[in-house]
Amino acid sequence: MSTHLIAMHGWAGDHRAWQPWADLARARGWSFSSGERGYGHQPPHQPAWDPRAGQRVVLAHSFGPHLLPAAVLAQATAVVLLASFGRFVPPGAPGQRLRAALRAMAARLEAGDDLEMLHNFFALVAAPHPAALLPPGPLQEGIGPEGRRRLLEDLLQLEATAGLPAGFPSSARVLVVEAQDDQVVGEASRSLLRQALPQASLWTLQQAGHALLVPELPAAVLDWVDHGQG
Repeated sequence: MSTHLIAMHGWAGDHRAWQPWADLARARGWSFSSGERGYGHQPPHQPAWDPRAGQRVVLAHSFGPHLLPAAVLAQATAVVLLASFGRFVPPGAPGQRLRAALRAMAARLEAGDDLEMLHNFFALVAAPHPAALLPPGPLQEGIGPEGRRRLLEDLLQLEATAGLPAGFPSSARVLVVEAQDDQVVGEASRSLLRQALPQASLWTLQQAGHALLVPELPAAVLDWVDHGQG
């Protein structure tokens, strides 16, 4: 059975982070495509499935599944959610604090005063590791007015997430990979995702943060795709 993987990065990222995954997938003879939101100098792009693919796998990091078209997500036979969530802002006091932080970030984007904010965000993404270990992204290229507009638009969508993204395939095999030390997606949001997907396989990585800077992870996930390991 032919296998096609579609990958989608999260907020403020870009498709280049998927290169190690793409190399490993193609070494197995699989097709690999990635979406691109276009925050930096990479042109926006939404991938489409190869109609010949029998196994269609979505790989999505963080906000990534919410950035894919519902029609693409709906056709997946397997979904891998990496440091992701359904509802980003949980109910109660933790959600109120997070909502206030998101609105402060939005105000910085609207004012064009976002460089320090984005550097601080990526420090949280990388933690507990240094941000220097992150793959190249839009921040290194420079974010122009159009990229800033997309960041703001998506930040507002992020705040409004209320559950699994539109088109989430109810019959797909699902793997949820969460990070014990995630400084971006809180435990309350991770718990809500586990509750929404009780049938999913769950991997919790110790001493890993939101960026999942774990060198052996891509091969392990692709083995799960190949063999259906829980």
